[in-house]
Amino acid sequence: MMRSLLFSLLLSGLAAAPVRSLAQAPFAVRKDSVTRILRIYEDNDGINIFGQSTDDAYTNGTRIDLFYQPAHRPHGLLGRFAPHAGDSSIDIYGWGVMQLMYTPMDISKSNFQSHDYPYSGAIVATHTRYSYNPVKKYDWQTELVIGALGPLSLAHQTQSVIHHLTGFIQPMGWGTQFRNDLLLNVNLTAEKQLAESGGTLRIIGGAQLYAGTMQNGAAIYPLILLGKMNPYFDGFFSQYTAGYDAAGHKRWQLYFFAKPQLQYLLTNALLEGGIFTGNPNLQAPDKPSAQNRQQSSAASSPPPPSIPALQHWVPSLAYGGVLSNGNFSITLTQNVSSATLKGLYCHDWGNISLYFGW
Repeated sequence: MMRSLLFSLLLSGLAAAPVRSLAQAPFAVRKDSVTRILRIYEDNDGINIFGQSTDDAYTNGTRIDLFYQPAHRPHGLLGRFAPHAGDSSIDIYGWGVMQLMYTPMDISKSNFQSHDYPYSGAIVATHTRYSYNPVKKYDWQTELVIGALGPLSLAHQTQSVIHHLTGFIQPMGWGTQFRNDLLLNVNLTAEKQLAESGGTLRIIGGAQLYAGTMQNGAAIYPLILLGKMNPYFDGFFSQYTAGYDAAGHKRWQLYFFAKPQLQYLLTNALLEGGIFTGNPNLQAPDKPSAQNRQQSSAASSPPPPSIPALQHWVPSLAYGGVLSNGNFSITLTQNVSSATLKGLYCHDWGNISLYFGW
């Protein structure tokens, strides 16, 4: 049933996305007061509105993006080939860079902890296109991801410096992290408004597909919005900038959101290792030399450690609020997720994001 629902939602979005005309279509009439937004984004399990901060599992994600509306379209690779929300869609593009890291619960140990989340770091560059249809109230979001898993991510150095500056215990097990590997992914999201009441309550249905060497899977979710806000499908910029009135006074937005999600994970390189290098900790140690065998006939290589398998079905909940004043916005999000490796623990983390428009 879950797969049928996901397929139906994506199929309906595909049906709504028209075949691209060879002629260049004009932009939709803009309702935004800006043409660019800089987003500074921080995930961390030390951000917790209940004061229950941790330093394990998915422990940090730092991201910086520049979003913009180009002067002409179609624009670049995504402009030509990514799904779009009609000839009069409001299209926003973006470039970004993100660093991600996982650690086990006990970071004082230097040995590989096969019973916990691994030390794992990644750094990726992203290229995005968000295409909104304000009339039919649907959107397509496409993201291309390319980067590296392993020591090239500099996750070890980043966490060590931050812990030194904040006086936290130094992470000792980064020597067990996955080897360098290529991360390359395509992520696709489709959303459609399902219900609206008075402009202060909106319910949106969404589905995601992601494929590549970083992760493979799918997700479905409802997005519930409540408060004073611009129409969601007026475009990405309208969600995070309120603009100014005719007298030059700043407008504002304040709204809350909840996003329960059910995710199906087929593979995840940050939890299992890259497709070309795997998990080096699962290799059995070298067998004893002939001399050692003569010294101890009982000597033998221990089996490689067993590790938790990937949990394929992962429910989660994200909730929080958005405060926008003029061309500045701040969002605070709390996330809770069930275990992403079988037999391990659920995890909470928070996010603070700042948006600067001009």
